[in-house]
Amino acid sequence: MQRALRLLEAVGSHVDGAPAKQLAREAGLPLPTAYHLLRTLTHEGYLRRENGVFVYGPAAERLAGGGALQKRRTTIVDSLSHWRDAIGVPVYFGIYREGEIELVAVSDTPEAPAVEEWAGFRETGHAHAIGQCLLSQLDEKARKDHLDRHPVRPLTRNSVRDRATLLERLASMERMQPVVEREQYALGTVCAAIPITAGSAAATMAISLPAHQADRLRPAVEQLRSEVGTLLHTLAFSISI
Repeated sequence: MQRALRLLEAVGSHVDGAPAKQLAREAGLPLPTAYHLLRTLTHEGYLRRENGVFVYGPAAERLAGGGALQKRRTTIVDSLSHWRDAIGVPVYFGIYREGEIELVAVSDTPEAPAVEEWAGFRETGHAHAIGQCLLSQLDEKARKDHLDRHPVRPLTRNSVRDRATLLERLASMERMQPVVEREQYALGTVCAAIPITAGSAAATMAISLPAHQADRLRPAVEQLRSEVGTLLHTLAFSISI
């Protein structure tokens, strides 16, 4: 494994690839050993041979992409943790991708826990602030498609009761204003989400509080909204997460 990794490192140091003899020399390997490992790595998709030189193959590119993805997610979590501590509330980051609501990251503490996902988060976007915020950013066709696949159903006594009521609520929302939800997804919890513009993609950041602290919700989400530009800059924000 160490020898194979040295070969992969050697390949990575050449933008246009390198021949087997050069890679063997740079990795400090006998040429027969290098040939054997290069054939194996090529067979497994980690390398490919083009015009007599070896370059990274799709398997290696997927590994590199996965590392970049993990780094972005870690950066997001670290940034959310900063605002969690600054505001004193759980902070969430969600996006709408490939027709589904996706909760990318959450940062909370034992003293200020996140809302427990007791009903499928993707399927109940009509009932929580993150989902309502994301749905409000979709065009009519995409919103209809989502609700066809995930019908509106009440989760608590405060939930939106039907599709028509939800659509009326979404239509009444002011562009780029916080979306507030009070005990629609979970009794005893209030939430607020702010829309984020990221090209053509819908994204949102949100916070939650126990219902008995509802008076803190508006000031907290306004504090988050006032800093969101700085936050996105800190994240080197990429919606391709």
